[in-house]
Amino acid sequence: MNTTQGAIDARVSSDQHAEAQTIASQVAALRERVTADGAVVPEAMQFLDDGESGATLIRPALERLRDVVAAGSMDRLSSHSPDRLARTYAYQVLLVDAFRRAGGDVVFVNRALGQSPADALLLQVQGMIAEDERAKIIERHRRGKRHAARAGAVHVLSGAPSGYRYVS
Repeated sequence: MNTTQGAIDARVSSDQHAEAQTIASQVAALRERVTADGAVVPEAMQFLDDGESGATLIRPALERLRDVVAAGSMDRLSSHSPDRLARTYAYQVLLVDAFRRAGGDVVFVNRALGQSPADALLLQVQGMIAEDERAKIIERHRRGKRHAARAGAVHVLSGAPSGYRYVS
């Protein structure tokens, strides 16, 4: 019996999520799925970007994953959802296509990724919704910071520049 060499990819984008270790829930769901599929995922094949934005392809774990894929060292990549792989639709398509061209399969825990035109359309729509969601999050943060600044409040996560201190 041939054992599938699997890899898992998980990501959280904010330091706050990284500190709360919310990536652990993704990893648990991925491990459960991989085990159910009969694949094996050694520690070295866990690609976890903790506190990295999905809006870029320049992420430490993703770059290592792409190197492994290019070397042909994995058969299946499991990720929680397309937006965990990348927040930009174009990047999702680029990554899934590159993994498939290298002979790997891509599996998302939240839904199956088929080969039909309807499946491709669903992936496109999810990717575009992820992009829109990211833009809304950025706008909400910007609006909240602007409101706090106008009210005279200092943002909780910001600190005084080096050598200075805030005086009430």
